[in-house]
Amino acid sequence: MNVVRWVIGRIILLLDFIFTPRGVKRSKEQQALIDAKTAGLTLYQFKACPFCVKVRRTAKRHTLNLRYLDAKNDPQHRQTLLVQGGKIKVPCLRIAKDNNVEWLYESDSIVKYLEQLTKAA
Repeated sequence: MNVVRWVIGRIILLLDFIFTPRGVKRSKEQQALIDAKTAGLTLYQFKACPFCVKVRRTAKRHTLNLRYLDAKNDPQHRQTLLVQGGKIKVPCLRIAKDNNVEWLYESDSIVKYLEQLTKAA
């Protein structure tokens, strides 16, 4: 079963690489505003997880600068996700804003949140 997962994961990564979306071109000022909005966002992910790929592609499509942490291969990030987020489930977006931290699970919810950030800019 591990071999099958590994092969499927590599296929997902290859297709993501081949069909990666282009980012939005913005002025430096507009991009600086978006970067300020995304400064407190961290995505906990597994590299070959299809739901994580979906979120990363959305971030790429909208030219969002997120911090990406590998919760599969890095025990420290995995532990942080469990202790602070409450469960080891990816993708998980950590939203740090105004001394508050929110943990957003589910790729559809994360995509919707990211798209709302770009509409407000």
